[in-house]
Amino acid sequence: MTPNVPLYQPKAALVVFTASGFTSPYIEYYDMDESGSPVNPHPLTVREAQSLAKALDTREQSGKAFLRPEGVLPANVLHLNPSDNGSVVWYTKPQRQKLYFADSLGLDNGKVSLPALVWKANRKQLQIFALNSKTKPIAETPLFHAPFFNLYQKGNVCMGNVDVSIKSAATLEEFIAAWQGYFFGSYFSHHINEHNPVGVNLFNLYKELMADAKKPFPTDTLRTTPLTLKNLL
Repeated sequence: MTPNVPLYQPKAALVVFTASGFTSPYIEYYDMDESGSPVNPHPLTVREAQSLAKALDTREQSGKAFLRPEGVLPANVLHLNPSDNGSVVWYTKPQRQKLYFADSLGLDNGKVSLPALVWKANRKQLQIFALNSKTKPIAETPLFHAPFFNLYQKGNVCMGNVDVSIKSAATLEEFIAAWQGYFFGSYFSHHINEHNPVGVNLFNLYKELMADAKKPFPTDTLRTTPLTLKNLL
């Protein structure tokens, strides 16, 4: 016998009866004797039904898994709050990323060099900011407006018609991957309330970055915010 494997013994059995012309089934509960044979048949009681429902309800167990890391805490995670709606703050290093644009913007889809970014998300909302350096941020690190269309002044992202659906049992890694997938898979279309997140024309800046794959994002064009990382924690 394999060590450390529990030996399960039958304790009870349920038998569901149906009758022609009746929509509601009749359920009998059987105790099991020491030999594993059903004994003491009786109609399923309310208490037994409640006990069965609790055993079959996996929502509590699933909820405990929400935002649980799959292994060692990822190095890019800056803050984790698994309670209630859950929230995570993480950062991404400078990268070249394909962006999608609405036809109304008149800009072709293409890869754009991006600065380091700081993300904060819960199940329903996403905020995003930029960094002017490549190093991992600390609490006092200043945050800049992220260089994207579809952003509000305070960094909140307008997801448009994107159907955001974060699994109730999403691991930390799944949560982060899902939000980045939603964001980079959405179509950017316009400035919100005339908020231009950079000090130059963002449309022209994107065209320049798409034309030159080797050109890093010019961080001197980023506009400052009054926030530091600790304001997101």
